Amino acid sequence: MISFKLLPSEPSHKLLLVPMPWFMTMPISRPVIKRCSRFALMLMLAAAAASASAIAEEPELPPIEVHERSLQSDQQQVYALGRDAIEQRQAQHPQQLLAPLPGVWISRGSGQEHLTAIRSPVFTGAGACGAFLMLQHDVPIRPAGFCNVNQLFEINLNAAGAVRVLPGPGDAQHGANALFGVIDVQAEPIALRPEHALQLTGGDNDFVRINAQARLGGTSIAIDHSDSNSFRADEGYQQFFGELADQRVIGKASVNTFINAAYLDQQTAGFILGEDAFRDPQLRKSNPNPEAFREASAVRLVQQWQWQPDAQQSFNLTGFARRSRMEFLQHFLPGQPLENNGQESLGVQSDWQRRWRHSTLQIGLDAEWSSGFLREFQAEAITGGSDFLRETRPAGQHYDYEVDAISLSQWLRFQYAFRNGWQLDAGLRSQYLRYHYDNNMLSGNTREDGSVCDFGGCLFTRPADRNDDFFNLAPSLTLKIPLAQTLAWQWRVARGFRPPQATELYRLQNGQTVADLDSETLWSVSSGIGAQGKTLNYRVNAFYQRSRDQIFRNADGFNVTDGAIQSVGLEWQARLLLTPGLQASYSGSFADHEYASDSFAGSGEDFVRGNQVDTAPKWQNHFSLQWQASAGLVLSSEIEQLGGYFLDAANSARYQGHTLVHLAAAWQPARQWLLRLRLENLFNRRYAERADFAFGNFRYFPGQGTTLRISLGWQSD
Repeated sequence: MISFKLLPSEPSHKLLLVPMPWFMTMPISRPVIKRCSRFALMLMLAAAAASASAIAEEPELPPIEVHERSLQSDQQQVYALGRDAIEQRQAQHPQQLLAPLPGVWISRGSGQEHLTAIRSPVFTGAGACGAFLMLQHDVPIRPAGFCNVNQLFEINLNAAGAVRVLPGPGDAQHGANALFGVIDVQAEPIALRPEHALQLTGGDNDFVRINAQARLGGTSIAIDHSDSNSFRADEGYQQFFGELADQRVIGKASVNTFINAAYLDQQTAGFILGEDAFRDPQLRKSNPNPEAFREASAVRLVQQWQWQPDAQQSFNLTGFARRSRMEFLQHFLPGQPLENNGQESLGVQSDWQRRWRHSTLQIGLDAEWSSGFLREFQAEAITGGSDFLRETRPAGQHYDYEVDAISLSQWLRFQYAFRNGWQLDAGLRSQYLRYHYDNNMLSGNTREDGSVCDFGGCLFTRPADRNDDFFNLAPSLTLKIPLAQTLAWQWRVARGFRPPQATELYRLQNGQTVADLDSETLWSVSSGIGAQGKTLNYRVNAFYQRSRDQIFRNADGFNVTDGAIQSVGLEWQARLLLTPGLQASYSGSFADHEYASDSFAGSGEDFVRGNQVDTAPKWQNHFSLQWQASAGLVLSSEIEQLGGYFLDAANSARYQGHTLVHLAAAWQPARQWLLRLRLENLFNRRYAERADFAFGNFRYFPGQGTTLRISLGWQSD
């Protein structure tokens, strides 16, 4: 996504909110949306044509953004959205924000729910989050072993200074869960934030968002609240984010402090059932599970200390504490059990860096303590389905356990710049993780009262109290070779790992034992070429990766514990300055993901070597065109394409994919004011945000039709 700065003669500002007229918070029907959006866009196009002559000199393309600190040598394989691009998108959901990044698919569920894919298929179960590392302020938002598949709703992405994605295994400082990719959310520097800012956004489906920010010296406070209904019955959410940020000098140390809080209260809509149900005008609006809900909260404290005794050395020490709680109805499972989980954790990250003329050495030591719990309760007995289903999923308490964990890591990273321009980056991380598990129920796979289920026992297996240890090594090596002044080639090999999550170890199913599980690992080799010029920036990356000891969840909800996936693919990203005010961006990926082993569950479907991994589209494409018609007006259009994919491991059911068109406009009538419009799904396509096949049914989360969002922002000088 290309970032245009409005009114380039003035400083760049973060624009946030003012109250809007009463009529902008009213429900908006689709015909009204279409008429208003067409009229507004016609007015802006006319204004653009009248002011196009105001562009005097040819702008220069901004470089593709990279992580200045932790991803220095991997910049060619890091995909990023900067502050301007984040503001332009005004996303309601992580999928809308991250769609332009190659190989990244945030599969959207109901409300703020989602599943993540980075250079990978979309996984379900704990593998849907354990395979990816989410960072904010360079700290994982969850402790190792206690991830949440929807964990991006704990971060206010719209307030980020930058969002960067490293596909494939992470670097030495990333550690557990940096397997298929890392999402790194960086804060906007406090000094760049305005003293006062307000913004109000309104849109279809009664969507309203208000955010406000104030800064006094080195201290900033911000709040963000969203309220939305849906085109589907009994679906909606209320979401809140808050942040207190402080930057100051204490003695000889530079100290940054962040307190982030998140809360979500969601009325969830379930899957609609039946082949191509998302096309049906009535079914797509229905909600088979009006009783479903999700309520979640999270608070994180991060404090970063940095000392720099001389120009060659620096010391970094980061302390953090985290707490999260979540309760939700598992409407997607037979019996709809209620899950309640939570965790508290605290830890420290430390590193020392020494720079010489041609090299840099970093040595780090991290420690983390965490404590979590999980309870699952099914209120009613299953009345439909097979005898096996009714008997093996009884009503009552299924799980009730607590887990304490300690993680210790040490890492080093060495970078060397040769005189001929070559750059070498080598890293190694070792990590030890120990779980202490306490079962608060009867052990085994009986009912809550100890009675035995027929058909070989109940589905739910509870291990006896135990301890489990995991030790992993993660090496990485990167070589970058300049081919010309603006052209470079890069090669990288890396190994990532993720220890089993607590739910994979202790929320077992019939026939499973903890001893079956080992850390999942992935080897990745990637190679790419990239250039940054005045009118053209581009990069192309090819990759091969293979995982082992992978834990799958099959279509009938059973875990398979000895899987493997082999992937090969190509990613690309390009930005071209067509005329002084017109820029085009194109990003995409092609990836082939296959099962690399024959894996058999005790029940349900199996995974056969050579079959395509389900929920793994081969093609993803994103094209955008942006026109800075004048100093105060920017118009843009996007084409978003997701290829077809199989819905089951047998490759017998398929979703054909979809293509969507979006339009956006931004008008800055004065330095302190900014009006944005975004029209999504211009042609009102009927599509599925997520397609699935499970328990013998086609299942879909239908995508919304044409929607309009309008935001008005004000900030102080």
